[in-house]
Amino acid sequence: MRSLALVLMSLAFVAPVSAAEIWVSNEKDDTISVIDVETLEVVRTIPTGERPRGITFSKDYSRLYICASDSDTVQVMDPETGEILHNLPSGEDPEQFVLHPNDRHLYIANEDDAITTVVDTETRKVIAQIDVGIEPEGMAVSPDGKIVITTSETTNMAHWIDTESQSIFANSLVDSRPRHAEFTKGGSELWVSSEIGGTVTVFKVEDQAEVAKIRFEVQGVHADRVQPVGFEFTEDEKRVFIALGPSNHVAVVNAETYEVEDYILVGRRVWHMDFSPDKTLLFTTNGVSGDVTVIDVAALEAIKTIKVGRFPWGAAARP
Repeated sequence: MRSLALVLMSLAFVAPVSAAEIWVSNEKDDTISVIDVETLEVVRTIPTGERPRGITFSKDYSRLYICASDSDTVQVMDPETGEILHNLPSGEDPEQFVLHPNDRHLYIANEDDAITTVVDTETRKVIAQIDVGIEPEGMAVSPDGKIVITTSETTNMAHWIDTESQSIFANSLVDSRPRHAEFTKGGSELWVSSEIGGTVTVFKVEDQAEVAKIRFEVQGVHADRVQPVGFEFTEDEKRVFIALGPSNHVAVVNAETYEVEDYILVGRRVWHMDFSPDKTLLFTTNGVSGDVTVIDVAALEAIKTIKVGRFPWGAAARP
């Protein structure tokens, strides 16, 4: 009896096994594909609102925020059940957003309205709307939460927003059609990709001065098809992986020298990406081929292609 009781007691303290996942929004299917990081297979397909694009998790991964662009809303999903809990007032045509480090305020790019909308996810109310340039898309927030960036595709600018006053304090010109922006984890640099310009511009956050402009040349690919969009820094921030759109390649860039070290062939029209929670694998969304490429980060090589829905767009990891 005693041994049985000990066995039962030990079982009670065994934590449930949960595999890490990559969540991918499928723009044309109105779904999210959930990929098991261990098996590298799609294990769930979940319906969403119309044209899901940007996706991000809350800090504790209990909620998934979805830019349902053609539904003109941000949906809040329970990732355990796949149930849409409620919608947030987002403004028209939300495309990308960023969650403030306070885990409460969402900054949303409204492409059709030329504004950035700030929503309180707890009260579910709009707390600010900030006029930005034409066709805002990319969003980034500094690690300390003091600055938010909106990039405007037609205005060709990165707009620097003070999160205390909810107002723009600087504008930086970049090359044509800026798509994505990211701060380094230390907060000293801002990187902005320009899709049609074919470049990534690096700014010093302290004074918004331009410190580097990165260009790409993919062998056998016409320059017009080399279109940088989404990108991610490695954990140590020594490298940056940059999606190059219809060139069907990901560039590997040295984040200290700003030099391109390598190119990795992936699927057609690579758009965005995210790392597995342990940072050993990188998952890229390839819109035209409707799949995800898995890259071994240490080996710098593609190891698998995973079929998902039509026009995969955003990616977010969940431990």
